[in-house]
Order: sequence, then structure tokens, then C-alpha cells
Amino acid sequence: MRRADRLFQIVQLIRGRRLSTADWLAGRLQVAARTVYRDVADLQRQGVPIEGEAGVGYR
Repeated sequence: MRRADRLFQIVQLIRGRRLSTADWLAGRLQVAARTVYRDVADLQRQGVPIEGEAGVGYR
């Protein structure tokens, strides 16, 4: 999967659930949790409104 497609999927998956963990997202996207952390950080830097709480998940 291309990175742009993965970033789009992350946004869609987070918006489709009340709470999404990095491990859950990683499993759905078949990537490492660390990749999800990096991708979410990049999305946040670009202004995408993703809230994350350590030990809880993203919303």
C-alpha cells in the first residue's frame, strides 16, 4: 500500500470508531505500530485533527 493511501486509511479508520489504538490500526493496515505512530504524527503536523492519549488511543 502506498503511504498516501495508508494515511488516508488511518484518517478513515480513526473517524469511524470512538477509539483506535496504534496496535489495532497496525493490524488493520498490516504495518508495525511504530509506522502508525509516525504516520499519525505526520498527519497531526499537517493539521489533521487527531487526538491521541498515551495508553488509551486515538480519536
